[in-house]
Amino acid sequence: MSVLILCHFALALFAAPLVRRWGTRAFLVLALPPAAAAVWALTRWSTTAAGGTDTTEWRWLPAYHVDWALRLDALAELMVLLAAGVGTLVLVYCASYFDDRSRQLGRFAGNLLAFAGAMLGLVLADDLVLLYIFWELTTVFSYLLIGQTSDHKRNRRSALQALTVTALGGLTMLVGFLLLGHEAGTYRISAILADPPPPSAALSAAVVLILVGALSKSAIWPFSLWLPNAMAAPTPVSAYLHAAAMVKAGVYLVARLAPAFAEITPWRPLLLVLGSLTMLLGGWRALRMNDLKLVLAYGTVSQLGFLTVLAGAGGHDTGLAATAMILGHALFKAPLFLVTGIVDHATGTRDLRKLSGLGRRLPAVCAVAVLAGASMAAVPPLLGFAAKEAAFQTLLDGSTGDRWALAAAVAGSALTTAYTLRYLWGAFARKPGVPDTGAHPVPAAFLAPPAVLALACLVLGPGVPRLQDLLGAYAAQFPAPGHPYHLALWHGAGLALGLSVAAWAGGVLLFLASGPVLRVGQALALRSADRVFGGMLLALERTALQCTGLVQRGSLPAYLVTTMSVVLAGQIAVLVVDEPWTGTPAPRLWDHPTQAGVALLTCAVALLCLGVRRRMKAVVLAGLTGYGTALLFVAQGAPDLALTQFCVETVSMIVYVLVLRRMPVYFEENFSRWRRLMRMPVALAGGAAVAVVLWIMAGHRRADSAGAAMVEETAHHGLKDVVATILVDLRAWDTMGESAVLAAAAVGVTSLIYLHRRTDAAEQPVLPLPGDHPHAALRTGEQPGTAPHTAHRTAWQASRYESAGLPSGDEGAPERTWLAASATLAPERRSLVLEVVARLIFHPVLVLSVYLLLCAENLPGGGFVAGLTAGVAFIARYLAGGRHELADAVRFKAGLFTGLGLFLSTATALGGLGEGTVLHGWTWHGHLPLWGDAHLSTAVLFDCGVYLLVLGVVLDIVRALGARIDRQIERAAPRPEEGRA
Repeated sequence: MSVLILCHFALALFAAPLVRRWGTRAFLVLALPPAAAAVWALTRWSTTAAGGTDTTEWRWLPAYHVDWALRLDALAELMVLLAAGVGTLVLVYCASYFDDRSRQLGRFAGNLLAFAGAMLGLVLADDLVLLYIFWELTTVFSYLLIGQTSDHKRNRRSALQALTVTALGGLTMLVGFLLLGHEAGTYRISAILADPPPPSAALSAAVVLILVGALSKSAIWPFSLWLPNAMAAPTPVSAYLHAAAMVKAGVYLVARLAPAFAEITPWRPLLLVLGSLTMLLGGWRALRMNDLKLVLAYGTVSQLGFLTVLAGAGGHDTGLAATAMILGHALFKAPLFLVTGIVDHATGTRDLRKLSGLGRRLPAVCAVAVLAGASMAAVPPLLGFAAKEAAFQTLLDGSTGDRWALAAAVAGSALTTAYTLRYLWGAFARKPGVPDTGAHPVPAAFLAPPAVLALACLVLGPGVPRLQDLLGAYAAQFPAPGHPYHLALWHGAGLALGLSVAAWAGGVLLFLASGPVLRVGQALALRSADRVFGGMLLALERTALQCTGLVQRGSLPAYLVTTMSVVLAGQIAVLVVDEPWTGTPAPRLWDHPTQAGVALLTCAVALLCLGVRRRMKAVVLAGLTGYGTALLFVAQGAPDLALTQFCVETVSMIVYVLVLRRMPVYFEENFSRWRRLMRMPVALAGGAAVAVVLWIMAGHRRADSAGAAMVEETAHHGLKDVVATILVDLRAWDTMGESAVLAAAAVGVTSLIYLHRRTDAAEQPVLPLPGDHPHAALRTGEQPGTAPHTAHRTAWQASRYESAGLPSGDEGAPERTWLAASATLAPERRSLVLEVVARLIFHPVLVLSVYLLLCAENLPGGGFVAGLTAGVAFIARYLAGGRHELADAVRFKAGLFTGLGLFLSTATALGGLGEGTVLHGWTWHGHLPLWGDAHLSTAVLFDCGVYLLVLGVVLDIVRALGARIDRQIERAAPRPEEGRA
């Protein structure tokens, strides 16, 4: 089972190259995994029909009781056959539906196959968390498939709407799963069904939350708005996702949990009422549609309501009827969608008002549509009739609530008959006053997939008793009545047959009275749910804009004062009410006089910041407070923290300086004396409040410190540096999250600066600044007298002589340069001392960074500090030689380092799955030539990823805030011609 699921995803990765190589014929290759799954399911028919199961279990996250658990029983067998069988035929259909010129066809093919794999995993999952993962995968892939033609606004809006509704429902369902797993003591679905938890308020809440997710997935009112809009997707998507697969997921979940929770309040009332209402509203709306796909879409909504009623009724006979109806619906609705695609393909329209005479032009297509439509209208001897008879009879024999649902089902069946006739008449009948529609011939391969499904409706109608064993195995999970219902095509003339006749007659009358029905429908129509949804989104956006305009005034001091005032008020309120300082030992002012001296100097520097008017001086003083904090860490005996603080402050000060080059020298905001007097107390009170809270928190510790256990665990692994071990081993999850956030923040900041990067190539070359070397090709982009194609050369594309800025003809006697690109700067902007120092310290600092990385297990260091140290080395090159020197020092894009770092850390974390859990640690011990005894652990590999990520972030920021701003300054500088003028 696991191999079948993974094969779908594995082959989906190669869908794009397969499509590029073989065109639409690649769909035939992509159909192999679902075909294999369908064949495998057929081989297990006898086992599941006898009540047996096939299981696969792998201990995935044992600490959280989450397993990779798959289980094939009777219900899963049915759903696998539908998801894999219909999926195979849809992929074969795609080979004829698309042509080799279709845009983004490879991506579409991969998404469709991946969706089939996710659906297969969903119906086989025997763990609630695993089911949720596959559930959300179907949501994501459906979003991508609906939005396939992303250049159309309708497709983007429909995809976003489907994602919003189903994803919110899925998140709600996840909360229900967690509650259910907590109440049951396990997340294993089979165990929960075998021994359900006793009724309780928490269980009822869990059931309601789970049903919200199921109903949103199956487009049950009030969540039904997304399904008709999803018809913007290509027809194969509608035939698969919205007829046989995705929309069945919610019904499947209801059917899966019904044996255990049908008696839990409010399971039955909720499902019977909403299902009946959806059945009627969807069927009534279908009578007013003129697009063939929308007729089927609203008909699908109606049928899903009917399926929800049957699956939610929670009885032996209704469970049997529900499974028969699930099979019947997939077999008649999928071919109707596929036929609609053929009609659209052959005529160029789906508007039933423009179609006429296709029954004679495309008789084979018409025959397939009539066969599938007759099954949808429950005409004997088709499968739809047998399933509808079973539904009517089992609801008739049920409770009072079931009989009320039966009344709605009969009315819904009449609507089904009416919109079926409307579909067939609109697509194939000859209409008075409408010229016959031209259509090109339909190849047999194009018609074969819907024909196979329609013929299955015909064959399984008389053969429905052969389904009794499989479908009865699912129904056996419910208490059996005295005279259980058995599937058969003919049960004799009874009340159920009479109700079917009444439904047919009502449907014919509704179809014949289509004009009055349309007028009544328009008169009674309320505001569409789609418009309500759009209005809600618009109102939300307007509210957000108004709130933003109210609180975002563009004053950073105002933001800080507001934030600190709110936080301070909350802290003071808690302190006053709870009086938590009672029993807290008095704080010691210092452990050593050195701490007092450093603290006083740091506070004095912080106070000096309040009266500074120059921005650069304020940055320097703020940096000194950071260095003072680092000295406090040194005095306290925390070298790791001190080293990190020193590196962070150094890089931060450099970044501040780079930014301040584009800002005025002095603070422009003028503070009045009273405003300054108001802000200073807020700042001082905020700092004091934080200090008091930290004192109280430390003094109220009652449990033993975790430090001793971490020291012991670190020593157990033969290590000494507790801090580094915590970061990359004991709390590696936190480090992974922080690394991802750091990378995302850096990408976001630099993206804002490089917003117009695509237009850079069209900009004019940057002329030399006054005093610059006249042959600075790296700056001007073109040497005098050279061909135009040499413009915009980068530092690593230029020769060593071009990098030095030597004029042509002087290559034989180059002058000594300490840095490759230093000659691109004007003499007054160069510092020979800085160039020499940068050249001398560059490589030693890089070696130091590697040392800090590798020694972190036993000495102060680590990937974060080492990455910052390496970044300082490249910053020194940039400060000494400018942006071209940075380009010469770093030949790769900064994003490469960031990506490699994330990849290495994530791969190391996922490698632990081999031992059963993410981030499981291991250590290799061995002997290396010339090195001696050595060991390598996952913590070191993880730290290497952090090292690369931090280095990439620093380089990205320096390039954005340094090199990018350099170019802006160069462009803004006066041209030599302007100076002479």
